Amino acid sequence: MKKLNAWVKNLSLSQQLFVLIFFFIAFFSSFFFIFLTGNVDDSIRDQMFNIIDRNQSIIVNLYKMGVDEDKIITLQLEDTQKDTMMIHIFYTDKGNYSSASETLNNNRSLTLTIGKQLLKQMEDGVEVGHYTYDGGYYAINIASPNFAVVSLVTKEYRTMYRDTLLSSVINITVIAVGVFFIVLMIWMGYLIHPLNQIRNYIEKIKLGEDAELKVNRNDEIGELADALVSMRQELKRQEKTKEEMIHNISHDLKTPIATIKSYGESIKDGIYPYDTLEKSVDVIIDNANRLERKVHSLLYLNRVEYLVSQNTGEKRTNMKEVIEEVLLAMKAVKPDIEIKADLKEVYFNGSKEPWRITVENLLENSLRYAQTQVKIKLNEDELSISNDGPCMSESRIASLFKPFEKGQGGQFGIGLSIVYKVTTANGYNVSGENMTKGVIFRINKFKA
Repeated sequence: MKKLNAWVKNLSLSQQLFVLIFFFIAFFSSFFFIFLTGNVDDSIRDQMFNIIDRNQSIIVNLYKMGVDEDKIITLQLEDTQKDTMMIHIFYTDKGNYSSASETLNNNRSLTLTIGKQLLKQMEDGVEVGHYTYDGGYYAINIASPNFAVVSLVTKEYRTMYRDTLLSSVINITVIAVGVFFIVLMIWMGYLIHPLNQIRNYIEKIKLGEDAELKVNRNDEIGELADALVSMRQELKRQEKTKEEMIHNISHDLKTPIATIKSYGESIKDGIYPYDTLEKSVDVIIDNANRLERKVHSLLYLNRVEYLVSQNTGEKRTNMKEVIEEVLLAMKAVKPDIEIKADLKEVYFNGSKEPWRITVENLLENSLRYAQTQVKIKLNEDELSISNDGPCMSESRIASLFKPFEKGQGGQFGIGLSIVYKVTTANGYNVSGENMTKGVIFRINKFKA
């Protein structure tokens, strides 16, 4: 089964179509020759006996209406002599008469068999009996003890009728399969063409070329094409934002680097740019610290990516302990802002370090915009961190957790994108929304 599955996956859609048609034709052929042929034979037998019964009913009805039997026999013999496919034999008290005596004389065993069946049927009191012989059919209809008619359908007539019926069935089937094949090919082309468009679009994007994708469809292929176009637009937007951020960061890095370099060269030459050696070195250290913070922010996202990737999914973290550690470390960042904490003993899925970074980023963001206080609440349902600062714009809320977004004050941040990566990787949902006054961030379990 695995080999068959691997073989099918290596086929193109067109090849899969032809394989499907091949198996369909093979199955239909088997069905036709094994099952349908037997049913056709049964249908032909029933049809032959219906034809015989209709002919015999006409003869018997005339006899029962009082028409002279000699006249009936004469008329029927004249008619059946014109139709060599059906033979009538009349048994009366005057003797028996046949419309094809030569045929019966050449098959004495059939004549004897019919005679025996006639006697047995009369003894059993059966009016009508159906029988087969050597590829043909015959029926015995006993109108009275003095009048009986035997009608035979020859093997040649049965064969001709069967061939005609099978030919009609085969022709209809071939036409139906042909129409099905044509429709299937058109449908496959309808599928393959937009897929080729999507593939060419992706190839051009991979080569860095300009590309457009227009697939006028409302099905899953159209949704896929729209998603690819939307993804490309989002990637271009992120790339542009990232380039702008890197440009700004590079510009920010130039100042401390230039300061460190110029102060170092001046001290080497025995000149103290800031009055004394100690003050000049302090300026170098201060700019080195600024440089370290900026570089640290660039490495932050990759660090979290690694920490999340190392999470086995089996670890649990005491969030109360994490929040208390973060509060202890950050209580001096903004001493004028009151931090209220309502914490319960709650465990979240995931490793401790990524969750610590997540809490740090949310708390740092709330402290940055808070006016007087920040509230932290932890219970079984969610973790929430809110402040009483200004509300966010709708456009800012929509792009809150996207990387390299410019926040209030024109600063580029990756902190909230880190929060999003950690929470989603551990099976949680993070959201940010405006309150009557201020902003609140919530982290809770994904609802099934």
